[in-house]
Amino acid sequence: MINKLIANMIPLFPKKFIWVFSKRYIAGKNLDEAIEVSKQLNADNMMITVDLLGEFISDLEEATKSKEEYLEIIERFEAEKIDGNYSLKPTSFGLLLDKDVCYSNVREIVAKAAEYNNFVRIDMEDSPCVDLEIEMYRKLKAEFPKNVGLVFQAYMRRTMKDVEDLMDIHTEEAPNNFRLCKGIYVEPKEIAFKNYEEINENYIKILDYMLKNKVYVGIATHDKPLVKAAYELIEKYNVPKDMYEFQMLYGVTPDLRQSIVDKGHRMRVYVPFGKDWFGYSTRRLKENPKIANQIIKALFVRG
Repeated sequence: MINKLIANMIPLFPKKFIWVFSKRYIAGKNLDEAIEVSKQLNADNMMITVDLLGEFISDLEEATKSKEEYLEIIERFEAEKIDGNYSLKPTSFGLLLDKDVCYSNVREIVAKAAEYNNFVRIDMEDSPCVDLEIEMYRKLKAEFPKNVGLVFQAYMRRTMKDVEDLMDIHTEEAPNNFRLCKGIYVEPKEIAFKNYEEINENYIKILDYMLKNKVYVGIATHDKPLVKAAYELIEKYNVPKDMYEFQMLYGVTPDLRQSIVDKGHRMRVYVPFGKDWFGYSTRRLKENPKIANQIIKALFVRG
C-alpha cells in the first residue's frame, strides 16, 4: 500500500524533481546526450543498445515520426563508431493500430541497421503484443537472418514453449538471438508467474535450454543468484564468449555490472533516452509500484 501511494504521488511532483532520480537510469533527453553516455560506456569496455523512449502511440503519424527518429539514431551512432546496436518497441511504430504499417516501419529500421552490418532487438511488450511480436521476428529473420533479435520474459508461463517453437528457424550459421529478462508488465497470475522463486526457476530453465541449444543469449538480469547460475551454465556447456553476453539497464547495479566485466564476460548496457523520459518513468511506476522504494533510495544512494 505504501509503495502504491508513493507511486501515485510521485508523478504529481514537478518534472525537475522526477528528473533527480530519472537521470540515473535515463541517458539523456536528446540524441547528443545518449551518444556521450554510450561513448563513456564503450570506454569502460561495455557495449550498448540504445532505445528511444516512447510506446503505445495513438496515431500512425507518431509511428512515422518514430521511424524517422530511429533512422537518424542509426546514422548518428554509426558515424560516431559506437560499439552498440538498437532496441525498439513495436508499439512505438503502430503495432496495436495497424500491424502491417508497423511491420513496414520496423523493417525499414532493420534494413538500415543491416546496411552497417548491425542489429535491431525487438523488445517484448505486454501479453496482447506477444504473438504479434513473435510473428514480426519470424518474418524479419527470414529476410535479415543475422540482423534481428527478440526479447523473452521469464515470468510468462508460455515463454519456454515460444522459445522451443522458434527453433525451427534456428541455424548454426544464423542462430536465434534472444534477450532473456524477467519481465516488468503487470500480468494476471494465469499467464505469468508471480513468485520470485518461481520466476527465477523458470529463468534458469529457459537459459539452460537456450545455451544448450546454441542460441545466442543476452542474459539480462540484475539478480546476483541468476548471474551466478548463468556462470555455472556457461561453464557447464563450455559456451564460447561470442555466443552470449550479459545485459543490464543503464544506472542499475553498477558494481555487479563491473564485476561481470572484470571476470572477462561481455556486457551490453541498455541505454534509454528521449523527450518521453517523464512518461516512461511514471508508466513504469504504475506498472510496478515496488520501484517506488528504489526511487526513494536512489535519491540518496548511488547504485
